[in-house]
Amino acid sequence: MRIGFIGDIVGKPGRMMVKKYLHQLREEHVLDLVIANCENASHGFGLTRKNADELLSYSIDVMTGGNHSFDKKEIVEIFETYPIIRPMNYPEAAPGKGIFRTSVNGKDVAVLNLMGHYTMPMADNPFTMIASVVSSLKAEGIGHIIIDMHAEASAEKNVLLHLVGDEVSAILGTHTHVGTDDLQIVQGCAYVTDVGLTGCRDGVIGMEKSVPMRRFMTGLGGHHDIPESCNTIFQMTVFELDDTGRCIDAEKIKIYDDNPKIVTKAITFR
Repeated sequence: MRIGFIGDIVGKPGRMMVKKYLHQLREEHVLDLVIANCENASHGFGLTRKNADELLSYSIDVMTGGNHSFDKKEIVEIFETYPIIRPMNYPEAAPGKGIFRTSVNGKDVAVLNLMGHYTMPMADNPFTMIASVVSSLKAEGIGHIIIDMHAEASAEKNVLLHLVGDEVSAILGTHTHVGTDDLQIVQGCAYVTDVGLTGCRDGVIGMEKSVPMRRFMTGLGGHHDIPESCNTIFQMTVFELDDTGRCIDAEKIKIYDDNPKIVTKAITFR
């Protein structure tokens, strides 16, 4: 089974990169499932029904979230009918679910969404809950388990690998929008600290640069906008799982603007 995971899609530039490249990449890399973090897909904050429909039409199968999951209130209306999840460690009373279950090539697959603590909204402890969740899935016979760990601190993502890496198929970091170069397979678990954004690459984490520059220089904030035009990047991690759910191959795909794709293979540690 081959799976593609797209990092934070930021605004219209990110959506247009997905539209331009994903169908072709899905065929070239024979992807059975595509997961994408879409919490920034609607002008950088949240996800609307219109943009959810748009992204699904570009052949995304599952959409994950994070601290911006609830920025667009209409998301509450579509949680139950769309393949969208939010971090499972939001309080239990929050709308939506943190696990998406599907079947791929006759194998049960679970996609989990977690959110870290550092700088994030109020949420339950992801580390104390994840072991029992994974154990429950394993007891059901589900070996193909993929986690989107949406966190600011790289240490939180590293810790998750040490906690459950031997029990899950992949841990993909999101949220910082800055891709890291540490894609690896650790005893059968694909891991990368942050996949990186898909969208504008020449501003500040996908946004127009003037507001964050002013904030850092003066302490005064402002409304973050997506640039009207920008240089862009598409980033996706592709990984292959065997019949037991262990990762046997992984690579990072990057496409800058209209240039040919760059493919980097993961380092494997047994």
